[in-house]
Amino acid sequence: MTRRGVMTECAVVVGIDVSKRELAVAVYPSDEQWTSGTDGPTIEVTVTRLQALQPTLVVMEATGGYEGPVAAACAAAQLPVAIINPRQVRAFAQALGRTAKTDAIDAQVLALFGARVQPAPRPLPTAETDSPAELVARRRQLLEMLHAEQHRLEHIATGPVARDLRNHIRWLAKRVSDVDTEINGRIQRSPAWRVNEDLLRSVPGIGPVVSRTLLAELPELGTLDRRAIAALVGVAPFNCDSGQFRGRRRIWGGRSSVRAALYMAALVGARHNPVLARFDQRLRTAGKPGKVALVAVMRRLLTIINAMIKHQSAWRPEPA
Repeated sequence: MTRRGVMTECAVVVGIDVSKRELAVAVYPSDEQWTSGTDGPTIEVTVTRLQALQPTLVVMEATGGYEGPVAAACAAAQLPVAIINPRQVRAFAQALGRTAKTDAIDAQVLALFGARVQPAPRPLPTAETDSPAELVARRRQLLEMLHAEQHRLEHIATGPVARDLRNHIRWLAKRVSDVDTEINGRIQRSPAWRVNEDLLRSVPGIGPVVSRTLLAELPELGTLDRRAIAALVGVAPFNCDSGQFRGRRRIWGGRSSVRAALYMAALVGARHNPVLARFDQRLRTAGKPGKVALVAVMRRLLTIINAMIKHQSAWRPEPA
């Protein structure tokens, strides 16, 4: 049981270290451990075993997609899942003096991390919203490849390699267009995506790419308070003070894809969104450097859209 997010001493936390072919599972505080495979039936057996433990939290690292099936199976079984940035977990292990690194040790550290840090469970996409989210990520990957090929073509004017690059660029551009069409179709068939995208698109400065990136990469939008959502994205400034020294506050960590989308929206909003433009001008008049002011605009925009999704209210020129 938990009380206002504070775990009791008897709370059970499970850490799962996920690799391509094996799961290493550790349970806190019982120190029970086991390993299992990553095929569908084996994952179901593991999840059934976890259900019997009634864990308060199941913690695993983001591993580039390998954690997806396990997290989805846990979520389907109503188990609270937190997917953590590996850098955070490694820093936690180093603070504990755990310099050795094996799958079993990593699972133990994940369980202890969950018990001590108590990260908030992350809502996973439902079956209705999973496909649009994957397509948004795929579109970003295609654009990255397209820009890389265009950059290579700048340095090769003629010859078979140049012809191959041009053919590949045309193919990638066509694939981006096809994915855009598929995303549009999926959103129109998904009431949840359609409603939330309409809310975000009502904000001056937010277009389809930004709105879909936010909905796909930030499912916590509307479920956290303004400080927590800002820290999650990586636009919350952290102090850098020691003794009499007072350093410049800096942003750190967070989700780079969401931050990049917010940056573009803030850049446009600071010029064409009256609320954000006035806020930006007030900061610059007060002597804030341009980059500092723009990050503050990003944070202000994130606060506004977080409240909009939470209360299901469209953009208002003067938000409350």
